[in-house]
Amino acid sequence: MPTAKSTRPTRERIIDAAEHLLRSAGLARTTTKEIAREAGCSEAALYKHYRSKEEIFVRVLRDRLPRLNPLLDELGQDPGGLGVEHNLTRVAEHAVRFYQQSVPLAASLFAEPALRKRHFEGMKELGQGPHIPLEALARYLRAERDRGALRADADPDAAAALLLGACSQRAFVYDASEGMPPPQSTEEFTAGLVRTLLHSLLPDPDKSPAPGTS
Repeated sequence: MPTAKSTRPTRERIIDAAEHLLRSAGLARTTTKEIAREAGCSEAALYKHYRSKEEIFVRVLRDRLPRLNPLLDELGQDPGGLGVEHNLTRVAEHAVRFYQQSVPLAASLFAEPALRKRHFEGMKELGQGPHIPLEALARYLRAERDRGALRADADPDAAAALLLGACSQRAFVYDASEGMPPPQSTEEFTAGLVRTLLHSLLPDPDKSPAPGTS
């Protein structure tokens, strides 16, 4: 009698298997051969659906992790009327969850320079990489600056790096370390991060003239 796993489409079984292996063995030790075995298909069948391990990894990030890039694309096309603080808080909340789950998946990659080089070359061919959300957030902030919601001298690239870098660093320091919970909840962390960042981004409020001046 067929199992629920065996009746799922091959493409989905491959992603299921890849996600399981990436979480249990790490990216460096997850091969297409192991993914195919876990998925219950041949390696040749795997390559009918995906060109490389990097493409499978991108699909796992896209389908199984919090969706950071689509949110940034949405803000880039239409920031809406909810304000910069609201939008950046949404981005920070998504980024925290994304890095919480993606950092452990990719951490083992940095132990093997040759594999890391090959992996990032493959990601570049797919038009993917860790720079994509950084550039998208910078574009959004640049648009907000151009329409006057941010200071004229605000640096969108630096601000994007500070926000996403802080979320990524939190994952490295706390979420990827067993037995070391973060000192703040996600809500407290993101609220404080955005509030601190906005001090250097928002225009100065109008000041009342000093007494005795016209």
